Amino acid sequence: MRDSFFAKNPSVLIFLTLLALFTLAVTLLGEAHGTGAISTSFVKTLGKTLCLCLVAIAMDLVWGYTGILSLGHFAFFGLGGYMIGMWLMYARTELIVAESLAQAEIPPTPDEIRDAIATQIFGVVGGSEFPAVWAFAHSLPIQLALVVLVPGALALVFGWLAFRSRVTGVYLSILTQAMTLALALYLFQNDSGLRGNNGLSGLQNIPGAGDIPQSIISIRFFWASAAALAAGYLLAAFMVSGKFGSVIRGIRDDEARVRFLGYSVEGYKLFVFTLTAVIAGVAGALYYPQAGIINPAEVAPIASIYLAVWVAIGGRGRLYGAVIGAALVSLLSTWFTGGQAPALPLGFYTVDWVDWWQVLLGLGFVLVTLFAPSGIGGLFDLVAGRRHPDRHGADLGPDKGSFREREAEQ
Repeated sequence: MRDSFFAKNPSVLIFLTLLALFTLAVTLLGEAHGTGAISTSFVKTLGKTLCLCLVAIAMDLVWGYTGILSLGHFAFFGLGGYMIGMWLMYARTELIVAESLAQAEIPPTPDEIRDAIATQIFGVVGGSEFPAVWAFAHSLPIQLALVVLVPGALALVFGWLAFRSRVTGVYLSILTQAMTLALALYLFQNDSGLRGNNGLSGLQNIPGAGDIPQSIISIRFFWASAAALAAGYLLAAFMVSGKFGSVIRGIRDDEARVRFLGYSVEGYKLFVFTLTAVIAGVAGALYYPQAGIINPAEVAPIASIYLAVWVAIGGRGRLYGAVIGAALVSLLSTWFTGGQAPALPLGFYTVDWVDWWQVLLGLGFVLVTLFAPSGIGGLFDLVAGRRHPDRHGADLGPDKGSFREREAEQ
């Protein structure tokens, strides 16, 4: 009898169980349905952290398992936020404008309402008309579809051009970073159609939910973020546990050999790159309504570099490692930069963690890279006693005299 998926991958069941217990605990301790021990603002922080864990899983799939160091995946995260943010701003402004114009003696026409909405949204950048990219901003179903389609289409086109040219290694990383920089510079322009440097704001005000307390809205977004993380983790674990996972690991370790065996390396890389962009877009769509604002700085290259640092600290090539790294660094960042960490007086100088947090993060990344390349997740392997199989010097390959275990350890 064949073992079930969870029997073969007990870490998946452990992760889902811990996530369910964590979600239940936050619900019972939150202000909406519990004791109020956890504030609404901290529930939002935890919900945003879960979204960052989801995009970290996407980064681990594309880098830790496939070997593609993408320095542009946070751009897909931001695009997902922009797509849902357009609807949130449009629908909320429409309610405000309709209520204001309803007091007029002559009822306004739909065109007058639409013009008033455009002026309200784009007046800050000197505009009064909707750009073409807002053509479907009034429709929630279409904008939800664009959360998936826009990041996916960009990744598909970029990946097809890059992978078919067999760009690899550091050159591919530079290309992904250049793509992110170009997107950020475009979004900074006022004529980009997305309000330039001002970005989209007020996203925490959900249209039609004005009578619902923020405590309830925040816990619902927290539930949605937890469900998305569970689904993303389960999908990623299913992908890497079978033949597909073996192929992408082979591409990571020796791309030429996998191609020689007859596999479509470019096809596998393009699929993973596109799928992870979609996952990042979904994570962004859940993150920014909880953050309340999105601007071009969110898709700057430095954000994607931070994402790679999270995965490296947590342990790339381990899905739970990516989650641990993202959650740990995100929560520590909130604590250090939010003024909650006490200053460290040294006599001759006082360390203010708001200014020194990035230095501490960089130092942590260097130390992990030098002394613990398996990351924090590698500690779990030590506790669980996971080691390379002891074959007593047997052949590692199918042929006599192939690469031996003794050689692999050197």
